[in-house]
Amino acid sequence: MTTATLSIDLNAVAANWQALNEMTGCETGAVIKANAYGLGIDRVAPVLAAQGARKFFVAVAEEGVALRRVLGPGPAINVFAGHMPGDADMIRSAALTPMINSVDQLIAHVETLPGHRFGIQLNSGMNRLGMDPAEWSALRDIALAQNPTLIISHLACADEPNHPMNARQLKTFHDMTDGLNVPRSLAATGGILLGRDYHFDMTRPGIGLYGGLPFMDAQPVVTLDVPVIQVREVSTGHPVGYGCAWTAPRPSQVATIAAGYADGLIRALGNGATLTHEGRRLPVIGRVSMDLITVDVTSLAEVPEHLQLIGGHQSVDTVAGFAGTIGYEVLTALGARYDRVYVE
Repeated sequence: MTTATLSIDLNAVAANWQALNEMTGCETGAVIKANAYGLGIDRVAPVLAAQGARKFFVAVAEEGVALRRVLGPGPAINVFAGHMPGDADMIRSAALTPMINSVDQLIAHVETLPGHRFGIQLNSGMNRLGMDPAEWSALRDIALAQNPTLIISHLACADEPNHPMNARQLKTFHDMTDGLNVPRSLAATGGILLGRDYHFDMTRPGIGLYGGLPFMDAQPVVTLDVPVIQVREVSTGHPVGYGCAWTAPRPSQVATIAAGYADGLIRALGNGATLTHEGRRLPVIGRVSMDLITVDVTSLAEVPEHLQLIGGHQSVDTVAGFAGTIGYEVLTALGARYDRVYVE
C-alpha cells in the first residue's frame, strides 16, 4: 500500500471528553465542526454522544445537516454561523439551533421559522461573530421574548491564561448576561482550563477532544505513518528535490516517502521538520512537494517500510510548530488520500 495510514484513536477522544467534563461542574458539549476537525463526524460523533454529550456545535448549517444524519433525533446541534440566507429549510428539516449573531439574523429567523429554537451569540471583545453590547442592549428584551435556548460568547486568548483579555471578556459577558434566565456558555477547551469562573452552564470543548493544545494532558488521538517508496544514496555536494534546496553535506541515505502538500502536509514544513522511527528523529530535507517528502535516513542501520510523522514521539502540535502554525490547521488539513484506521 502506497498511501499513508492515519490512525484515529476513538478511545482517546472519549477519554479526553471525560477528562474535560470532570473539570467542570456543568454540562459539557462538543465542538465537531470541520468534519470533527478532519477526523470524521460519522465515527467521532457517536463516540461523544455515547460518553454523554448532548449538545454539539458546528460552523455552518450544511455541517449540521450532515451531523443530524449521523446522530439522529435528540441531541441539540448548534450552528455558530447563525441563520444565514437560504438556511431555513436546513434548519427546519434537521432541527438545528442557529446561534443568532445580529438583528438581521434574528428578524430572518423569526419571520421564516416562527417558534423554532435558536440561541444568541454575543461579542464580548473578540470582534468576530456576535452582537455588540450596544446592539444586544437594544435587542435584548425582544430576543428574550422569543425564548432563546442558550447564550454564548468566545474567548480570544484562552490559550494564554495570564492574558488580561480573559478577565476583560469574562466581565463583559457577565455585564451582558447576568440576571437573564437563559443558560450561558463562554468556555471552549482553553476556557475550561481557566477554571470554573469561566464555565457558566455549559462548556464546549473542541481541539482538546482531538489531542491538541492547550489541553496538555490530552491523550494523543492521531498517528500518521507514511510509507517509504525509495531509498537512494546521494553523494556529497549533490542536491535533493525542487530548487536544489538541500545539498548533501556528506554521503547520505535519502528516503522518499509517500505524502505531500496534497495530503495536507504544507510546504512550510520543509527543512527543520522531522519524522521518527522508534523514537529516532530523522530530518526532512529539501522542499515538501505535492505527493512526496524526502528524509535523511543516514543514521539508520536499516530503513523501515514506514516513517512516522505524528504519534507518540511527535504530537500534532509539534508538527504544527515545524511549519509555524497551530495544531488546528494540521488536523483539519489531513487529506482524503490517507488510509484511515479507527481504533475502538
